[in-house]
Amino acid sequence: MFSKILVANRGEIAVRIIRACKEMGISTVAVHSECDREALHVSLADESVCIGKNPVGESYLNMAAILSAAECTGASAIHPGYGLLSENAGFAELCEKINIPFIGPSSAVISKMGDKEQARKIVREADVPVIPGTDVVEDENEAEKLAKEVGFPLMCKARSGGGGRGIRLVERQEDFKQAYLTAQAEAKSAFGDGAVYLERYLYPSKHIEIQLLCDHHGNVLTLGERDCSMQRRRQKMVEESPATTLDTETRKAMERAAARAAKAVGYSGVGTVEFLLAEDGNFYFMEMNTRLQVEHPVTELVTGIDLVKWQIRTAAGIALPFTQEDIELSGHALECRIVAEDPSQGFRPGCGVISGLHVPGGPWVRFDSAIYQGYKIPPFYDSMLGKLIVYASTREESIRKMKAALCELLIEGVPTNTEFLMEILSHTEFSSGDYNTSTLERWGL
Repeated sequence: MFSKILVANRGEIAVRIIRACKEMGISTVAVHSECDREALHVSLADESVCIGKNPVGESYLNMAAILSAAECTGASAIHPGYGLLSENAGFAELCEKINIPFIGPSSAVISKMGDKEQARKIVREADVPVIPGTDVVEDENEAEKLAKEVGFPLMCKARSGGGGRGIRLVERQEDFKQAYLTAQAEAKSAFGDGAVYLERYLYPSKHIEIQLLCDHHGNVLTLGERDCSMQRRRQKMVEESPATTLDTETRKAMERAAARAAKAVGYSGVGTVEFLLAEDGNFYFMEMNTRLQVEHPVTELVTGIDLVKWQIRTAAGIALPFTQEDIELSGHALECRIVAEDPSQGFRPGCGVISGLHVPGGPWVRFDSAIYQGYKIPPFYDSMLGKLIVYASTREESIRKMKAALCELLIEGVPTNTEFLMEILSHTEFSSGDYNTSTLERWGL
C-alpha cells in the first residue's frame, strides 16, 4: 500500500481524496496555486507545495511542477481526482517513466479511450452498440457530404476532451458548415486537437452511465447505473441511482456491454461507461471516462462501496475481494451540484467571500465541498461549490429529503443555484422520472 499520496487537484475532490487517505492511514501532499493557499484541501493535508500562479495552466496543469512536488516530498503515488490531469495520457505516461504510480488506468488505456474515434472502434469490436456516425473527417466539403448520409439532426463532436466542449448540435443542413468549423475551432482551443466526427443526434434520449470497478488481476465489476439526464447545456445538474425508468433487462444488458468494453482495453481502477438510451429502448455507447466521476457518491450510497478507497487499493495492486454476485444495490440516492452562479442573470458565474454557511445534516445527508465561512471563491476555476447528496429507501423519500436539505443549505456571499434545483425537483416531470437530456432546454432553461 502507498505510504504517501500527492493529490494533484483542488476543491471538493481534493478534500474527498484526503479524507479517504486519512481513514486509510496514508499521508497526503496537497498542491496549490498562489490564490489557493488558504484552501481547505491545503489545511487538511499533511504537507503542501505551491506549484505556480493562479491560472490552471501555470499550476494545476503544470506537470513538471507537480512531478517535482511529488519527488521532493517523497510521495509514493499521485491521485489526479477528476478533471484537470485525470485523463491526460501524457501526464500518466510521465508518471510511468519516473516510476511513480498514477492512481488510474495506464497511459495506453487513457489514450485509447480518450480518443473517441478509437474508443468507438474498440467497443464496436467488443460487440457494444455505438451511435451511427462517421470516423474523424477533416475536410469541410467531405464532412458536408457525409452529414447528408448521417442525416439531420446530428452532432459535430470533438475526438478529444469532454465537458460539452467541441460539440455542436446541427438541426438543419444549411447550418452544418458553420457548426462544423466552430466545433473544430473550439476543440483545437480546448484540447489542442481539432479533429471532429459526426454522430446521429438521438432525441429524446436518456444519459445513463455504468460504474466500473476493476483490478490488475482481470476482475471487472459493474456497480449499477446512474441517470445523469438532467442537464443544462450538456452540464449535469442532478444525478440519481438507480435510474427509475430503466427496466431490469436493459440494465443488465448495459452492465454486460460496459464490462465488455472494460475487458477489451484491460481496464483497471474505477471508470464509467456512458450510454445514450433512446426512446425505443435501444442504447448506444457514448464514451468512457477513465477516472473518478463527479457523481460517484450516489453509487457509493446505494452499494456501500467507497470508490475512492478502492481506487487507491486497486492502483496499489490489491485484488478485489468480492465478485459481481456480491454487489447488491439498495435504496435510492440523489446528488445536486451546488454552483456559484445566478440563474436570474443567465446563470452568470459568481465569486466572492462566503460570508455565511450552514450545511444540512441528519441521517444519510452528505455535502461534499471545500468551502467554509470566510473562504474567498477565486475567479480562476470551476464554479461548483459542492455536491449535496442524500440517500433514502425509496425515490420519493429521497426527493423529499433532498428538498429538505436544499431548504436548509445556506450559502451567503455568492449567488447559488439552490432555488433552481428546487424547481427541478418539484416539477412533475422529474417526479415521474420521465425526463431526458433535453428537458431543461424544452423548459427554456
